[in-house]
Amino acid sequence: MDFRYIAIEGPVGLGKSTLADRLGARLDATVVLDETENPFLADLYAERPGAGFQAQLFYTLSRHRQQTQVRQSDLFSQLTVCDYLFDRDKIYAYLNLDDNELFIYQRLYELLSEDLPVPDLVVYLQTPTDVLRRRLREREKVNPEFPHLDDDYLRELNEAYNHFFFHYNATPLLVVETSQFDASWGDEAVADLERQIRSMGKGTRYYVPRA
Repeated sequence: MDFRYIAIEGPVGLGKSTLADRLGARLDATVVLDETENPFLADLYAERPGAGFQAQLFYTLSRHRQQTQVRQSDLFSQLTVCDYLFDRDKIYAYLNLDDNELFIYQRLYELLSEDLPVPDLVVYLQTPTDVLRRRLREREKVNPEFPHLDDDYLRELNEAYNHFFFHYNATPLLVVETSQFDASWGDEAVADLERQIRSMGKGTRYYVPRA
């Protein structure tokens, strides 16, 4: 495996954590999962003033701590699979913060991101907004505690992700189109994805998994 540090990204509901777990197990890799617990989320969903900024900073600092631990580990002797890219913070910040909050956030982000490890490969899970909406609504039925994202916000989030990765060139990028695909990531799907990863070179590759 040429890539020692693989990051998986995409909007909520596309199976990033499931894929990270199963790909990590297949590759005998260390798996790093985003910490989803955030004490400010309830206030954010209730649209309390300032809660977006608090939730954003909490996530940013938690991810920075995790990524610092990744940097301190011996990346040359182990393979690491992470279910997020630290840069994702900027996508949510531009959606959730007002101009004054964003000004402060950007200064903090620049300081924190300077010394963090850069992935060798990013896997971006992509899907149309209508498919993403349907998957999230199905998840809400199964888990009533799953946060409800309104349609306008979901559209803006998906568009922001697509815009970000359309311009992304910091690392090799594998774009996985998942609209016709079961996001449970069974053995055959993970094996096929592994073959794609092993054959990746520089630049961007677009890949449609077998349904």
